[in-house]
Amino acid sequence: MSIMAQVDPSCPTVKNLLILDSEGRRIAVKYFAAEWATVSSQANYEKAVFAKTSRTNARGEGMQAGLFPTAVGCKRLLSPLIPCIQSAAEITMFDDYLVVYKCLGDLMFYVTGSDNENELILYAVLQAFYEATSALLRQQVDKKTVLENLDLVLLVMDEIVDGGLILETDPQTVAARVTMRGADGEVPIAEQTFSQAFASAKEHLARSLLK
Repeated sequence: MSIMAQVDPSCPTVKNLLILDSEGRRIAVKYFAAEWATVSSQANYEKAVFAKTSRTNARGEGMQAGLFPTAVGCKRLLSPLIPCIQSAAEITMFDDYLVVYKCLGDLMFYVTGSDNENELILYAVLQAFYEATSALLRQQVDKKTVLENLDLVLLVMDEIVDGGLILETDPQTVAARVTMRGADGEVPIAEQTFSQAFASAKEHLARSLLK
């Protein structure tokens, strides 16, 4: 588990990325903060945040389209302007954390930040999270498909956040990096077969484990 390192305070960070099922059970998670250094503390957080957010509906019209600037002083973060989420999502304060989340099929996607984090940046991370996952799974985002393709989902999380630092919020770029396509004139992700995308992701994971 990667623990958030000392970074420029002006650089936005994320404390965790979660996918839980419709009953609050863990599907895929990444934690980047020391307060959840144990499996039991993670399980307690997942149970509590699901209990709070399952009472609300994250399927509405969502935010209106717009643009907002990146945080000043964070040289690693994204492009100068980031599109706001146009899809259904919710935001809540929970145990002094800012949580943005979305229900997609029988799954819940979560992004957690500190209580003083920019909520629009957390929304952008959430958007990249579920849209890249949806693209890689050919819009079949459900518990069964995610579990069958967990390698892809974990790689999506790695491409978006590293050690708590936000690396990318463009879902197409994230998906292309996961499949190692597009950037060098190779077959665009939209034209790949599912087996090609899955094979590329498995190769990427194998290489990372051998480093």
